Amino acid sequence: MPTLRLALCQVNPTVGDIDGNADLIRAWARKAADAGAQLALFPELMLTGYPVEDLVFRRSFVAASKAALQRLAADLAADGLGDLPIMVGYLDADGPPQVSADAEPGKGARNAAALLHRGAVAATYFKHHLPNYGVFDEDRYFVPGNTLTVARIGGVDVALTICEDLWQAGGPFAVARQAGVGLVLNINGSPYELNKDDIRLPLVRRRAAEAGAAVAYVNMVGGQDELVYDGDSMIVGADGMLLARAPQFVEHLLVHDVELPPAKEPVDQGEELADDMRVVRIKVSDILSPAPTGELAVGGIIEPVADEAEVWQALVLGLRDYVNKNRFPSVVLGLSGGIDSAVSAAIAVDALGPDRVVGVSLPSQHSSEHSRADAEELAKRTGLDYRIEPIQPMVDTFLANLSLSGVTVENLQARVRGVILMALSNQEGHLVLTTGNKSELAVGYSTLYGDSVGGYNPVKDVWKTLIWRLAKWRNADAERRGETPPIPESSIGKPPSAELSPGQLDSDTLPDYDVLDPILIGYVDGDLGRDGLIASGHDPAIVDKVLRMVDTAEYKRRQSAPGTKISHKAFGRDRRLPITNRWREHG
Repeated sequence: MPTLRLALCQVNPTVGDIDGNADLIRAWARKAADAGAQLALFPELMLTGYPVEDLVFRRSFVAASKAALQRLAADLAADGLGDLPIMVGYLDADGPPQVSADAEPGKGARNAAALLHRGAVAATYFKHHLPNYGVFDEDRYFVPGNTLTVARIGGVDVALTICEDLWQAGGPFAVARQAGVGLVLNINGSPYELNKDDIRLPLVRRRAAEAGAAVAYVNMVGGQDELVYDGDSMIVGADGMLLARAPQFVEHLLVHDVELPPAKEPVDQGEELADDMRVVRIKVSDILSPAPTGELAVGGIIEPVADEAEVWQALVLGLRDYVNKNRFPSVVLGLSGGIDSAVSAAIAVDALGPDRVVGVSLPSQHSSEHSRADAEELAKRTGLDYRIEPIQPMVDTFLANLSLSGVTVENLQARVRGVILMALSNQEGHLVLTTGNKSELAVGYSTLYGDSVGGYNPVKDVWKTLIWRLAKWRNADAERRGETPPIPESSIGKPPSAELSPGQLDSDTLPDYDVLDPILIGYVDGDLGRDGLIASGHDPAIVDKVLRMVDTAEYKRRQSAPGTKISHKAFGRDRRLPITNRWREHG
């Protein structure tokens, strides 16, 4: 049986940087070739980055993608890599955008893959299954393909597929079985969610069984706005055995030798029909470039890490790429001494290094001495740039000119802090990080244009109870490595408080977080109604209070900063509710 050395290039493209992404492909193709690869794979829409959203509607952008693909094929050949078949995702179109007046039925923009070989585009494939749930809007942008491309590579029949084709039964993988392929290639832009790695392997195994073929699954890595891609690329045999698996959240070249069945019939280039899909067979090469002699290439199997470690890596990578890809030199955030700002600061230091993080203590007359000390202690432990900017003189000036009282004075303090952070941003070029957790955002426990001010929120999709777990994990991880834990124990252990009035605690306004979070998770993530929450064991009076707070805070969430998505249903593109909405879960 033929043995094919596969190289899965788990890399980090940038949306819109077509030339930079092409350079990335060339560099990693060289690494693959140096490792003796005989077939290399790059992620979904690798050439343009993913998702490109409404850039799809710009004909100039589509034309740039198509032209870049042709240049890339020629450049790879000029680099001496022409004999290495390379599968790469790109944006194509065979007609006007579907939203245009001159749109044609069944034609338009395509989420496409190309097989590059010997300086040319040897084969193409258009994504068949288009996801239209959660963060995906592909029915808005693309027209589905109805043809399975089967390429003959070194005597093995190989089918080309893209991302969602793997997530749905039927379609390309079922047709691949009828076509008698030995290997299915699946290139992905699959965003991270907690425990999604536990779903992928059984899924790839099911598709391998459906196709009766080995599956090579390559996923991109890196951050794109609120999404973060975790990689987790893998190769699974036709029998469902996991052969190789890449680590999460890092660029990685997974090289593995796979024994595959030879094609049974001479290749007959042309078309045939199977399950309402056409099959197009193309001969790419009869003879593979020789693999190095010696031992077989073994990609290895990376074992999954603990949930807290996985989430921390996602948050670090999401923030790092948002800052770097948008070319911010540094970040600034308020350090209150509380757990949320402490975790956010530790994430920022891990993502960018202490020299690119500015932490500002903004004490008022209500700021406790222990909170000021905790903020200073965190700064010492992490080495970030620490500053103190007292807000009371500015608050007093407002109060001397306005007649304010009660919660309005509390909000004023938060807004003065926001003004200071934005002033430092404007003056010095920092990106302001806001630090409200998902529980606070859910119930509206924040001040618009105050503690909600900022350009990015690294903990936007993190429930408060998970914030504490992350803090404890990060400190324990530091101790295991013989390093100083970044987060003061007193920040973790003390009762949470906004410290905007004497003796204030979060529990004055909210249920305890270990009571609140399960209700929010059921309502926000699980779409449970009042009856379902009560049936789950929650107190009806608390449920009514919490749901009222969530429902009336939609206008605040609509104005919140973007932040890294780690859950099944993040606020924003995952959960879309009208602001003007009189529907309530009645008690």
